[in-house]
Amino acid sequence: MEYRQLGRSGLRVPVLSLGTGTFGGQGPLFSNWGTTDALEATSLIDICLEHGVNLFDSADVYSDGASETVLGQAIKGRRDRVMISTKLGLPMGEGPNDYGTARGRLITGTEQALSRLGTDYIDLLQLHAFDAYTPIKEVLVTLDELIRAGKIRYIGVSNFAGWQIMKSLSIAERHGLSRYVANQVYYSLVGRDYEWDLMPLGKDQGLGAMVWSPLGWGRLTGKISRNTPIPAQSRLHETSQFGPPVEEAMLYDIVDVLSEIASETGKTVPQIAINWLLQRPTVSSVIIGARNQQQLIDNLGAVGWSLSDDQIARLNKVSERMPPYPHYPYYIQDGFARLNPPA
Repeated sequence: MEYRQLGRSGLRVPVLSLGTGTFGGQGPLFSNWGTTDALEATSLIDICLEHGVNLFDSADVYSDGASETVLGQAIKGRRDRVMISTKLGLPMGEGPNDYGTARGRLITGTEQALSRLGTDYIDLLQLHAFDAYTPIKEVLVTLDELIRAGKIRYIGVSNFAGWQIMKSLSIAERHGLSRYVANQVYYSLVGRDYEWDLMPLGKDQGLGAMVWSPLGWGRLTGKISRNTPIPAQSRLHETSQFGPPVEEAMLYDIVDVLSEIASETGKTVPQIAINWLLQRPTVSSVIIGARNQQQLIDNLGAVGWSLSDDQIARLNKVSERMPPYPHYPYYIQDGFARLNPPA
């Protein structure tokens, strides 16, 4: 397993990490993702550790806390061998203080996550969304206090706009507070919007990308193609409305190229899609998901080899889209502004 620095920090993370959205299986969305219990989760973590994957990502909102509980049970007795990343900020109830990242919510949410996980510290805590109602300085001061108290070690964000990140980093620098080192983002061959604003920001400010949904919300599994409809058992029938939309024509064009490269390399479509991401600037870790051991082992096969320059170029070309204003005509490619947009 290859390890990379998480942004401009001293934390080294594996290029693949395991997402635990399938753990717990409660609610209309997460029950369709998976219903992994503690025994099954323990087996998945065993396999991960055998392959050098020691970072596990969760969130309080995953199955209303059950994901963190199952993860905590599965790592019991080996906390020193694993790193935990979790998130908070999305609604966890109907009360006026059950969402957001105000001081009380951050402190209470962190304590509750620690209890569910069965640990006394979190390696990486990420804010799951920007809270426009809470002053940024209040958020950062509280996070800094939690770090000084030893409850969390590093902080990051997820689903923030570029200006929200930059304003936060500026305030942290001005007041000598802990700064964000990670940005958990949606990024895939069928969703490259990350490259327009957030990738250049990450390169400039030292934020490591932790990529969620690298298979485009389950569309780049190899089970969907131009001539193959969504399988009857696919979770997309129940969950597609919750994820990023994808234009069918674009999806089929990309899958065609992925299938060609799969034939050339002997690798699977998911392995190729993940390997492409690992070649992209700012990516520190790609979060893979697995409903069972077979899926996990297949995804772990995305490392230890590299696509050729020609194969990368073909994937780049088929998945490129014209960026929106104001990026055009200064087309962003690999985190840098280019004068000429793609043909």
